[in-house]
Amino acid sequence: MKKLILRTVLVFLCLLGIQNSRAQDINFNDSWSFFNDKAPGAEKPNFDDSKWRELNLPHDWAIEGPFDIKYNARAGGLPFHGTGWYRKNFKLSSDKKGKVVRVEFEGAMYDAHVWVNGQFVGNRPYGYIGFEFDISKYLKFGNENNVIAVRLEPKDLSSRWYPGAGLYRSVWLKIDEPVYVGQWGTYIATPTVSDKLGVVQNETTVENKSNQKAKVVVKHDYVSPAGITVASIDDEIEVPANSSAVSATYTNIKNPKIWDIDSPNLYEVVTTIVQNGKIVDSYSSKIGLRSISFDTDGFYLNGKKVRFNGVCLHHDNGALGSAVYKRADERKLQIMKNMGVNAIRTSHNPPSREFLEVCDELGLLVLDEAFDTWKVEKVPNGYNVFFEEWAERDLKDMIKRDRNHPSIIMWSTGNEIHEQHDKKNGWKVAKMLHEYCVEMDPTRPSTFGMNNFEAPYKMNFAQQADIAGINYKPTKYKYIHETYPQLALYGSETSSCTSSRGIYHLPIEKYETHESLHVTSYDIIGPPWAYPPDVEFHFQEQNPNIMGEFIWTGFDYLGEPTPYGGKDNSTNGYWNGHWPSHASYFGAVDMCGFPKDRFYLYQSHWTTKPMIHLLPHWNWKGMEGETIPVYCYTNLDAAELFVNGKSMGKKVKGKDLTELIVKFSRYEGDSFQSKYRLSWEVPYQAGNIKVVGYKNGKIVKEEQIFTAGKPAKVSLSVDRKEIAADGSDLSYVTVKVLDKNGNLCPDADNLVQFSLRGEGEIVGVDNGNQISLEPFQAKQRKAFSGMCLAIIKSTKKAGKIKLTANSKGLKRSTVSITTK
Repeated sequence: MKKLILRTVLVFLCLLGIQNSRAQDINFNDSWSFFNDKAPGAEKPNFDDSKWRELNLPHDWAIEGPFDIKYNARAGGLPFHGTGWYRKNFKLSSDKKGKVVRVEFEGAMYDAHVWVNGQFVGNRPYGYIGFEFDISKYLKFGNENNVIAVRLEPKDLSSRWYPGAGLYRSVWLKIDEPVYVGQWGTYIATPTVSDKLGVVQNETTVENKSNQKAKVVVKHDYVSPAGITVASIDDEIEVPANSSAVSATYTNIKNPKIWDIDSPNLYEVVTTIVQNGKIVDSYSSKIGLRSISFDTDGFYLNGKKVRFNGVCLHHDNGALGSAVYKRADERKLQIMKNMGVNAIRTSHNPPSREFLEVCDELGLLVLDEAFDTWKVEKVPNGYNVFFEEWAERDLKDMIKRDRNHPSIIMWSTGNEIHEQHDKKNGWKVAKMLHEYCVEMDPTRPSTFGMNNFEAPYKMNFAQQADIAGINYKPTKYKYIHETYPQLALYGSETSSCTSSRGIYHLPIEKYETHESLHVTSYDIIGPPWAYPPDVEFHFQEQNPNIMGEFIWTGFDYLGEPTPYGGKDNSTNGYWNGHWPSHASYFGAVDMCGFPKDRFYLYQSHWTTKPMIHLLPHWNWKGMEGETIPVYCYTNLDAAELFVNGKSMGKKVKGKDLTELIVKFSRYEGDSFQSKYRLSWEVPYQAGNIKVVGYKNGKIVKEEQIFTAGKPAKVSLSVDRKEIAADGSDLSYVTVKVLDKNGNLCPDADNLVQFSLRGEGEIVGVDNGNQISLEPFQAKQRKAFSGMCLAIIKSTKKAGKIKLTANSKGLKRSTVSITTK
């Protein structure tokens, strides 16, 4: 009966999507004390922290602000550096004495030092990698109190984007018998996968912290996506005293449900350790049965060629900062899938566990990236400070943690590494990191992204990875492939187009910066290396051997406000020259998750479900009779534009071209004829514009934009009206300022005030405006281009949440959310 209960709990954990879990692990996120400054003696158990702030994890202290020009706009203009202390009191019952007790931090930003009951336990510098410490010998049991203290010291000029600060991922307390499955202890591969048979190879590391050797039975139960046990296998091994041993087995699964982009089937593997007839540990893993292969012709998933419709994503979630909420990552990735994305590059660091779980569940391919820097610095206090001592362990731990995820298809050891210029030693470092990848997981290739041309190829650097990532060199794809035919290639960063949602500057022109500190959404502006998406589409089609692309970026992110602020190595690391610009313009989606026009350009190229999108807005008071460029993005055959009911002509996609102003590195000419956009030049007159899309001569889709009147009301819409009462689930509420007829007011910047009643709290507000200095943690927000956002978090009590939005002079709106 005990085994049945334990198994039921494990299956429940898996249904929640928790990878590499065990029933006895205790979530350690609640009831921490926090102090944001130096606190001499805070590691001591009797230290007085009664005046410290009480909070629950995950926590990012920097996102609380305030924004200030004294901080670096390149890192978001927020106070992420300094010292932060976390302390937690806890008790352990006497029956826990003699067990192995570990504390696991999924991420701590950064340079974490940990004490238990005043004894120093250990240090881990890299903020993006998880780690654990065995704290058994430091603990007290019974009615005695234990204190864990954590000091974090993020440094200025340690990141090229917003890293966040604090215990921003979950913490776990693990309590085990002396014999147990080690940290990230299962390594599960699928060497053979077909519709008829899946061969699953399982290597499980069993730890023995006792002074006697242990004979144990390692049992694996394989549970199908339908919840049916389809295979089981036992393996008897002997584990030496105070050592570890590996149980290696394989299992045949007949007629497996294959993990694929469109059918991301996940199996549960329940690993049970039995000693002297007693279950001493149970450990659950999620896996997907799938095959991957690469060659110079492309990437193959389950034997079928797949091109990467990929995006690069930083780890922050806008108003939430770096604090990890699974729903935030799920929403972000759902939005990306809706754009047509099938692949994610985790730029430029290991992602959270939750992020990878969602990728597994949604069928997204992942390029898992370890570092932005090796030995040679980009910013003075970057990972280069830790590389010599920690790179091997950090890279191997990333792979060990993540290698069971079916979504992961490549290990990236770095991004635009400066060693690519080092003729003598650069290739040696690249080779060393590649060998670590092979040692930990020979089933996936290594890669890195290179922005230099042509030095890394001539200097034997590019050849040290299985697959060469090319950043911003679409015009050189053909040359690289022909000159280095043994290299498998893909666009690891592409386009770098910039824009501000809902902003249109006329006339259309190529400029470096604009006095508004915004960027036009006609999607032609970017830094010197950048180019419109259309250019990459063209060269990808011309070079079918290129595996696809990862655009920079899917979402806007905090920091790196290109084209504003500064440039590498010319402003002493600070990008405050165009303050208050402090956030990215690169995203196809803004930080709220609201699509920009570019979202629909990618959707028109990457999806087949009929779609059509029209831009710009149609509020141009004072410009009556002047010419307005109107663009249409569609995956249909043709489109016809109407202005106030009058046809402006029908355009055929692929035949009627749109001339784009283009000028970027290694491109000859100053324009590009795009077959991916349809366009018209029409005189402005108030009223409406409508575009009608045709497929095989029939109208299948249309979109209409009206000239909006004065703001009259606030509109609320919620992404999910029912969420979990678990204290961490989220509901995103979109706020629009509308005229009396329900049209979005595209220039509206009304201040919207929120009030909430019930079992929830407002944990973030935003509007996607890269120059707004309004706090993210507030109960009000100005609209930007007519829209803003409120993020609601549940409590741990089931009930109702009622959110009301008010704006002076406008009709209010209310929305209800149920928590269960």
